[in-house]
Amino acid sequence: MLDEVLGRASLKERIAELEAEKEALREQLDAEQERRAAAATARQEAEERVNRLEDRIAELEDRVERADGEEGDPAIRGREDLRGERRDEVLARLRSVETGPQGALTAMVPDGSDVPDAVRSALGERAGLVARAAPCLVCVDDAGLVAAALDPPVAPEAFTEWGTEFHLEEGWVRPVGRHAVALVRSDLFALGVFEGRERVETRGFTSAVKGGHSKGGFSQGRFERLREGQIADHVEKCRDAIAAADADRVFVVGETSLLHEFADLADETAPADATGDPDEALSAAVDDFWTVPLWLL
Repeated sequence: MLDEVLGRASLKERIAELEAEKEALREQLDAEQERRAAAATARQEAEERVNRLEDRIAELEDRVERADGEEGDPAIRGREDLRGERRDEVLARLRSVETGPQGALTAMVPDGSDVPDAVRSALGERAGLVARAAPCLVCVDDAGLVAAALDPPVAPEAFTEWGTEFHLEEGWVRPVGRHAVALVRSDLFALGVFEGRERVETRGFTSAVKGGHSKGGFSQGRFERLREGQIADHVEKCRDAIAAADADRVFVVGETSLLHEFADLADETAPADATGDPDEALSAAVDDFWTVPLWLL
Protein backbone atom coordinates (compact mmCIF):
# COMPACT_ATOMS: atom_id res chain seq x y z
CA MET A 1 0.00 0.00 0.00
CA LEU A 2 2.78 2.39 0.89
CA ASP A 3 4.50 1.68 -2.47
CA GLU A 4 1.34 2.55 -4.33
CA VAL A 5 0.86 5.79 -2.32
CA LEU A 6 4.41 6.92 -3.01
CA GLY A 7 4.32 5.84 -6.66
CA ARG A 8 6.94 3.21 -6.11
CA ALA A 9 4.81 0.43 -7.56
CA SER A 10 4.69 2.04 -10.99
CA LEU A 11 8.41 2.74 -10.86
CA LYS A 12 9.15 -0.85 -9.96
CA GLU A 13 6.97 -2.02 -12.81
CA ARG A 14 8.83 0.30 -15.18
CA ILE A 15 12.17 -0.98 -13.91
CA ALA A 16 11.02 -4.56 -14.52
CA GLU A 17 9.92 -3.62 -18.05
CA LEU A 18 13.27 -1.99 -18.78
CA GLU A 19 15.15 -5.00 -17.39
CA ALA A 20 13.13 -7.28 -19.66
CA GLU A 21 13.79 -5.00 -22.64
CA LYS A 22 17.49 -4.89 -21.83
CA GLU A 23 17.64 -8.68 -21.65
CA ALA A 24 15.82 -8.97 -24.98
CA LEU A 25 18.26 -6.55 -26.61
CA ARG A 26 21.21 -8.46 -25.12
CA GLU A 27 19.86 -11.69 -26.56
CA GLN A 28 19.49 -10.02 -29.98
CA LEU A 29 23.09 -8.76 -29.77
CA ASP A 30 24.41 -12.20 -28.82
CA ALA A 31 22.42 -13.76 -31.67
CA GLU A 32 23.90 -11.26 -34.15
CA GLN A 33 27.41 -11.88 -32.85
CA GLU A 34 26.89 -15.62 -33.14
CA ARG A 35 25.71 -15.18 -36.72
CA ARG A 36 28.78 -13.12 -37.61
CA ALA A 37 31.12 -15.54 -35.87
CA ALA A 38 29.56 -18.47 -37.69
CA ALA A 39 29.92 -16.63 -40.98
CA ALA A 40 33.60 -15.86 -40.25
CA THR A 41 34.28 -19.48 -39.34
CA ALA A 42 32.52 -20.72 -42.46
CA ARG A 43 34.51 -18.30 -44.61
CA GLN A 44 37.82 -19.47 -43.13
CA GLU A 45 36.90 -23.12 -43.66
CA ALA A 46 35.92 -22.33 -47.24
CA GLU A 47 39.27 -20.63 -47.87
CA GLU A 48 41.11 -23.67 -46.57
CA ARG A 49 39.07 -25.98 -48.78
CA VAL A 50 39.86 -23.77 -51.77
CA ASN A 51 43.59 -24.00 -51.03
CA ARG A 52 43.43 -27.79 -50.78
CA LEU A 53 41.46 -28.19 -53.99
CA GLU A 54 43.35 -25.77 -56.25
CA ASP A 55 45.68 -28.42 -57.66
CA ARG A 56 42.80 -30.81 -58.23
CA ILE A 57 40.78 -28.15 -60.04
CA ALA A 58 43.75 -27.27 -62.24
CA GLU A 59 44.19 -30.93 -63.15
CA LEU A 60 40.53 -31.30 -64.10
CA GLU A 61 40.61 -28.07 -66.11
CA ASP A 62 43.62 -29.37 -68.01
CA ARG A 63 41.69 -32.56 -68.84
CA VAL A 64 38.74 -30.53 -70.08
CA GLU A 65 41.03 -28.37 -72.21
CA ARG A 66 42.65 -31.44 -73.73
CA ALA A 67 39.24 -32.96 -74.41
CA ASP A 68 38.03 -29.78 -76.11
CA GLY A 69 41.31 -29.01 -77.83
CA GLU A 70 40.47 -30.74 -81.08
CA GLU A 71 37.39 -28.58 -81.67
CA GLY A 72 38.09 -25.45 -79.60
CA ASP A 73 41.03 -23.35 -78.48
CA PRO A 74 44.53 -24.80 -78.08
CA ALA A 75 44.98 -26.80 -74.88
CA ILE A 76 47.87 -26.96 -72.46
CA ARG A 77 49.95 -29.99 -73.45
CA GLY A 78 50.71 -30.98 -69.89
CA ARG A 79 51.09 -29.86 -66.30
CA GLU A 80 53.40 -31.03 -63.51
CA ASP A 81 54.29 -29.91 -59.99
CA LEU A 82 58.08 -29.91 -59.77
CA ARG A 83 59.64 -30.83 -56.43
CA GLY A 84 63.13 -31.54 -55.15
CA GLU A 85 65.43 -33.29 -57.60
CA ARG A 86 62.81 -33.31 -60.36
CA ARG A 87 62.51 -29.54 -60.08
CA ASP A 88 66.28 -29.09 -60.26
CA GLU A 89 66.52 -31.42 -63.25
CA VAL A 90 63.87 -29.60 -65.29
CA LEU A 91 65.27 -26.17 -64.42
CA ALA A 92 68.75 -27.34 -65.44
CA ARG A 93 67.36 -28.36 -68.84
CA LEU A 94 65.82 -24.93 -69.35
CA ARG A 95 69.07 -23.24 -68.34
CA SER A 96 71.03 -25.42 -70.77
CA VAL A 97 69.16 -24.02 -73.78
CA GLU A 98 71.40 -21.69 -75.77
CA THR A 99 70.34 -19.76 -78.85
CA GLY A 100 71.62 -17.09 -81.13
CA PRO A 101 71.19 -13.42 -80.23
CA GLN A 102 67.60 -12.64 -79.27
CA GLY A 103 66.59 -16.29 -79.59
CA ALA A 104 65.30 -17.02 -76.07
CA LEU A 105 62.30 -15.13 -74.71
CA THR A 106 61.60 -14.94 -70.96
CA ALA A 107 58.63 -13.03 -69.60
CA MET A 108 57.06 -12.72 -66.16
CA VAL A 109 53.30 -12.32 -66.62
CA PRO A 110 51.37 -11.32 -63.45
CA ASP A 111 47.86 -12.59 -62.82
CA GLY A 112 45.23 -10.49 -64.58
CA SER A 113 47.68 -8.55 -66.75
CA ASP A 114 47.78 -8.46 -70.54
CA VAL A 115 49.97 -11.00 -72.28
CA PRO A 116 53.02 -9.08 -73.64
CA ASP A 117 53.13 -8.55 -77.39
CA ALA A 118 56.45 -10.40 -77.64
CA VAL A 119 54.85 -13.49 -76.05
CA ARG A 120 51.83 -13.26 -78.36
CA SER A 121 54.11 -13.01 -81.37
CA ALA A 122 56.23 -15.98 -80.25
CA LEU A 123 53.31 -18.28 -79.34
CA GLY A 124 50.73 -17.21 -81.91
CA GLU A 125 47.34 -18.83 -81.31
CA ARG A 126 48.68 -20.51 -78.16
CA ALA A 127 49.32 -17.17 -76.42
CA GLY A 128 45.94 -17.42 -74.70
CA LEU A 129 47.30 -20.31 -72.63
CA VAL A 130 49.63 -17.88 -70.87
CA ALA A 131 46.69 -15.90 -69.50
CA ARG A 132 45.24 -19.15 -68.10
CA ALA A 133 48.52 -20.06 -66.39
CA ALA A 134 49.30 -16.57 -65.01
CA PRO A 135 50.96 -15.61 -62.82
CA CYS A 136 53.75 -17.39 -64.62
CA LEU A 137 57.25 -17.12 -66.01
CA VAL A 138 57.16 -17.90 -69.74
CA CYS A 139 60.11 -19.45 -71.57
CA VAL A 140 59.88 -19.69 -75.38
CA ASP A 141 62.62 -20.04 -78.00
CA ASP A 142 62.42 -18.61 -81.51
CA ALA A 143 62.47 -22.08 -83.11
CA GLY A 144 59.43 -23.27 -81.15
CA LEU A 145 61.34 -26.13 -79.52
CA VAL A 146 60.64 -24.84 -76.00
CA ALA A 147 57.32 -23.38 -74.87
CA ALA A 148 56.79 -23.60 -71.13
CA ALA A 149 55.52 -21.59 -68.19
CA LEU A 150 56.52 -21.80 -64.53
CA ASP A 151 54.94 -20.37 -61.40
CA PRO A 152 58.01 -19.30 -59.38
CA PRO A 153 57.58 -19.38 -55.59
CA VAL A 154 59.34 -16.01 -55.36
CA ALA A 155 57.95 -14.15 -58.33
CA PRO A 156 59.96 -11.27 -59.81
CA GLU A 157 58.43 -8.06 -61.08
CA ALA A 158 56.91 -8.19 -64.55
CA PHE A 159 59.47 -8.13 -67.37
CA THR A 160 59.94 -9.25 -70.97
CA GLU A 161 63.42 -10.11 -72.19
CA TRP A 162 65.05 -11.63 -75.26
CA GLY A 163 68.53 -13.13 -74.90
CA THR A 164 70.77 -16.05 -75.79
CA GLU A 165 69.36 -18.08 -72.87
CA PHE A 166 66.36 -18.05 -70.57
CA HIS A 167 66.47 -15.70 -67.58
CA LEU A 168 65.90 -17.99 -64.57
CA GLU A 169 67.39 -16.75 -61.33
CA GLU A 170 68.03 -19.38 -58.67
CA GLY A 171 66.34 -17.42 -55.92
CA TRP A 172 63.04 -17.36 -57.80
CA VAL A 173 62.59 -21.11 -57.97
CA ARG A 174 64.67 -22.90 -55.33
CA PRO A 175 66.05 -22.34 -51.82
CA VAL A 176 69.37 -20.49 -51.98
CA GLY A 177 71.32 -18.34 -49.53
CA ARG A 178 70.37 -17.71 -45.93
CA HIS A 179 66.62 -17.44 -45.61
CA ALA A 180 63.82 -18.21 -43.20
CA VAL A 181 60.48 -19.92 -43.77
CA ALA A 182 57.82 -19.33 -41.12
CA LEU A 183 54.62 -21.33 -40.84
CA VAL A 184 51.80 -19.51 -39.07
CA ARG A 185 48.49 -21.02 -38.05
CA SER A 186 46.01 -19.68 -35.51
CA ASP A 187 47.46 -21.90 -32.77
CA LEU A 188 50.84 -23.00 -34.16
CA PHE A 189 54.11 -21.35 -35.19
CA ALA A 190 57.24 -22.89 -36.68
CA LEU A 191 60.25 -21.17 -38.21
CA GLY A 192 63.29 -22.61 -39.90
CA VAL A 193 66.43 -20.75 -40.90
CA PHE A 194 68.14 -22.31 -43.93
CA GLU A 195 71.47 -22.13 -45.70
CA GLY A 196 70.33 -23.22 -49.12
CA ARG A 197 68.43 -26.44 -48.47
CA GLU A 198 70.04 -27.15 -45.10
CA ARG A 199 68.04 -26.17 -42.06
CA VAL A 200 70.46 -24.67 -39.53
CA GLU A 201 68.01 -23.37 -36.95
CA THR A 202 64.47 -24.26 -35.87
CA ARG A 203 62.08 -22.76 -33.41
CA GLY A 204 58.39 -23.30 -32.83
CA PHE A 205 55.57 -23.16 -30.35
CA THR A 206 51.87 -23.70 -29.98
CA SER A 207 49.39 -21.40 -28.25
CA ALA A 208 46.26 -22.20 -26.30
CA VAL A 209 43.47 -21.11 -28.64
CA LYS A 210 39.93 -22.27 -28.02
CA GLY A 211 38.45 -24.57 -30.62
CA GLY A 212 34.77 -25.00 -31.46
CA HIS A 213 32.15 -23.58 -29.13
CA SER A 214 30.18 -26.18 -27.16
CA LYS A 215 26.74 -25.83 -25.66
CA GLY A 216 26.59 -24.34 -22.21
CA GLY A 217 28.79 -21.76 -20.56
CA PHE A 218 29.03 -18.30 -22.05
CA SER A 219 27.51 -17.17 -25.35
CA GLN A 220 28.95 -17.77 -28.81
CA GLY A 221 29.68 -14.06 -29.08
CA ARG A 222 31.71 -14.00 -25.90
CA PHE A 223 33.45 -17.21 -26.92
CA GLU A 224 34.49 -15.70 -30.27
CA ARG A 225 35.78 -12.53 -28.60
CA LEU A 226 37.89 -14.62 -26.27
CA ARG A 227 39.20 -16.75 -29.14
CA GLU A 228 40.03 -13.69 -31.28
CA GLY A 229 41.98 -12.24 -28.36
CA GLN A 230 43.96 -15.46 -28.01
CA ILE A 231 44.73 -15.49 -31.74
CA ALA A 232 45.82 -11.84 -31.60
CA ASP A 233 48.24 -12.66 -28.77
CA HIS A 234 49.54 -15.65 -30.77
CA VAL A 235 50.05 -13.50 -33.88
CA GLU A 236 52.03 -10.95 -31.86
CA LYS A 237 54.34 -13.69 -30.56
CA CYS A 238 54.79 -14.95 -34.13
CA ARG A 239 55.67 -11.46 -35.37
CA ASP A 240 58.30 -11.08 -32.64
CA ALA A 241 59.87 -14.43 -33.56
CA ILE A 242 59.94 -13.60 -37.28
CA ALA A 243 61.42 -10.15 -36.66
CA ALA A 244 64.21 -11.76 -34.63
CA ALA A 245 65.14 -14.27 -37.36
CA ASP A 246 68.71 -13.92 -38.65
CA ALA A 247 68.04 -14.29 -42.38
CA ASP A 248 68.50 -12.35 -45.60
CA ARG A 249 65.01 -13.22 -46.85
CA VAL A 250 61.87 -14.23 -44.98
CA PHE A 251 58.95 -16.21 -46.40
CA VAL A 252 55.73 -16.60 -44.42
CA VAL A 253 53.22 -19.34 -45.20
CA GLY A 254 50.10 -20.50 -43.43
CA GLU A 255 46.43 -19.72 -42.98
CA THR A 256 45.16 -17.36 -45.65
CA SER A 257 43.20 -15.34 -43.11
CA LEU A 258 46.40 -14.54 -41.16
CA LEU A 259 48.92 -13.82 -43.92
CA HIS A 260 48.10 -10.11 -44.12
CA GLU A 261 49.35 -9.77 -40.53
CA PHE A 262 52.90 -10.52 -41.75
CA ALA A 263 53.03 -8.74 -45.11
CA ASP A 264 55.37 -6.06 -43.73
CA LEU A 265 57.83 -8.67 -42.43
CA ALA A 266 57.88 -11.08 -45.38
CA ASP A 267 59.53 -11.01 -48.79
CA GLU A 268 56.81 -13.40 -49.96
CA THR A 269 53.69 -14.97 -48.45
CA ALA A 270 51.76 -18.05 -49.56
CA PRO A 271 48.86 -20.14 -48.24
CA ALA A 272 49.68 -23.51 -46.67
CA ASP A 273 47.54 -26.07 -44.87
CA ALA A 274 50.36 -28.11 -43.29
CA THR A 275 49.37 -29.66 -39.96
CA GLY A 276 50.97 -31.74 -37.22
CA ASP A 277 53.60 -30.81 -34.64
CA PRO A 278 55.67 -27.69 -35.44
CA ASP A 279 58.65 -29.56 -36.92
CA GLU A 280 56.55 -31.89 -39.05
CA ALA A 281 54.28 -29.09 -40.23
CA LEU A 282 57.25 -26.88 -41.11
CA SER A 283 58.86 -29.59 -43.26
CA ALA A 284 55.63 -30.06 -45.21
CA ALA A 285 55.13 -26.30 -45.61
CA VAL A 286 58.68 -25.77 -46.89
CA ASP A 287 58.25 -28.54 -49.45
CA ASP A 288 54.97 -27.04 -50.65
CA PHE A 289 56.39 -23.52 -50.83
CA TRP A 290 59.30 -24.53 -53.07
CA THR A 291 57.13 -26.64 -55.38
CA VAL A 292 57.13 -25.15 -58.90
CA PRO A 293 54.07 -25.72 -61.12
CA LEU A 294 55.03 -26.28 -64.77
CA TRP A 295 52.77 -25.89 -67.82
CA LEU A 296 53.73 -27.06 -71.32
CA LEU A 297 52.23 -24.50 -73.70
